[in-house]
Amino acid sequence: MALRLLRSASSVTKTLTGRQKLPVWCLASSRTFSAQPELVLNVPETKLTQLPNGFRVTSEDSGLPTCTVGLFIDAGSRYEDPSNNGTAHFLEHLAFKGTGSRTKTQLELEVENMGAHLNAYTSRETTVYHAKIFSQDIEKGVEILADIVRNSNLNEEDIEQERSVILREMQEVETNLQEVVFDYLHMTAYQNTPLGMTILGPEDNIKSIRRADLKQYVDTHYVAPRMVLAAAGGVDHDKLVKLAEKYFGDMPETKEDFTPAKCKFTGADTRERDDYMPLAYVAIAVETPGWKHADTIPLQVASMMVGAWDRSKAAGKHQGGLIAKCVELGLCNSFMSFNTLYKDTGLWGIYYVSEAEKVYDMVDQFQAQWMHMCKNLTEYEVNRAKNLLKTSLMLGLDGTTNICEDIGRQTLTYGHRIPMYEMVERINRITPNSLMKVMNTYVYDKDVAVAAVGPLIDFFEYNRIRSGMWQLRI
Repeated sequence: MALRLLRSASSVTKTLTGRQKLPVWCLASSRTFSAQPELVLNVPETKLTQLPNGFRVTSEDSGLPTCTVGLFIDAGSRYEDPSNNGTAHFLEHLAFKGTGSRTKTQLELEVENMGAHLNAYTSRETTVYHAKIFSQDIEKGVEILADIVRNSNLNEEDIEQERSVILREMQEVETNLQEVVFDYLHMTAYQNTPLGMTILGPEDNIKSIRRADLKQYVDTHYVAPRMVLAAAGGVDHDKLVKLAEKYFGDMPETKEDFTPAKCKFTGADTRERDDYMPLAYVAIAVETPGWKHADTIPLQVASMMVGAWDRSKAAGKHQGGLIAKCVELGLCNSFMSFNTLYKDTGLWGIYYVSEAEKVYDMVDQFQAQWMHMCKNLTEYEVNRAKNLLKTSLMLGLDGTTNICEDIGRQTLTYGHRIPMYEMVERINRITPNSLMKVMNTYVYDKDVAVAAVGPLIDFFEYNRIRSGMWQLRI
């Protein structure tokens, strides 16, 4: 029984159904971890196939009557430049405006009549189109995804109409101060690089982007080796592979190197002072490595150790670390630790909302927490954070859409999906000493990027914040 379960959970090590094999590096890591029966029991197999043109197909069949199928593309605002920033997001808006074989009305009616949900989103490194459908309609779902991605009309009339839609969206984003602060944080941390640009792009670009710009972006970046068709729910993998061959098998295979330019981190700050605002919104971060680096998992544990809290929660002062201080001293309205990862870099830090007279006290407290994590962690603290992370990962796989997202993102990032038992084992191997080593590598005495909006008259200057990143060791 144990052998059968292990084979089920370790499907990525299998030869890819008569097609091309994945590179060896994608598979090697899974072989060094032994499966834990309680983690692989009844876990559906994640299958992966690569077509001759480099297009990848991956799925998990849980036997449900519904499924989510998504097309994940290695293309986002990071692949733009100042002159065309906003193009990837603009394309997302035009995807549902009609194709060569469907008008906008026909597309909407077809999706509605199936009882399906069709959506899309754009990030700095990824564009995703996905549909939640009945399992019996999976061919129709794949065909629609292929049609809107490969045959979008990109009509001039639709382009002009979407300009005003995106400009209104930009105005809405400007009222979401958390998004504003994180855009400022990227702009500050990755100055004059693609990661420093916003996903929506500047207003001037939105007003000037033309059909030729959109078409060039699609022709350059929407190519087979940079795409993954992922599905979760009631999915037959062999059928999904045949559908991929039918609708994506003739896509071009490019030989160009699309490794994004390295984005250099800069320790600096950006502030937008407005003394009439009731609250200050602040984000402070250090640079960390990208998705594939081994230290990303310890940093996730560290992020869970700092935690997240807001006044609407029932958490009390008896909880650990920064939460206890915030509750006891009333330092802020809310805070959250974050670990934002990209291919070759990342931002690890804290975002908080505070009243003007307490904005500096919050800096002292979370920096003291960071320094504690660099030099004096206990087994209890680390185990608690590890358990929180494992719970978060497992709860994040609730529903076919979340599972599809996990499969597609990991396949784009790592070349395969890391089995849950392997992820749990990696987390379990973290010790107080190994976590302190990672914290000293990326946090202790390191430059920080700071972004803040609001009443900042009493906020520390940058050098004062930077000096809090180390303590005298006795």
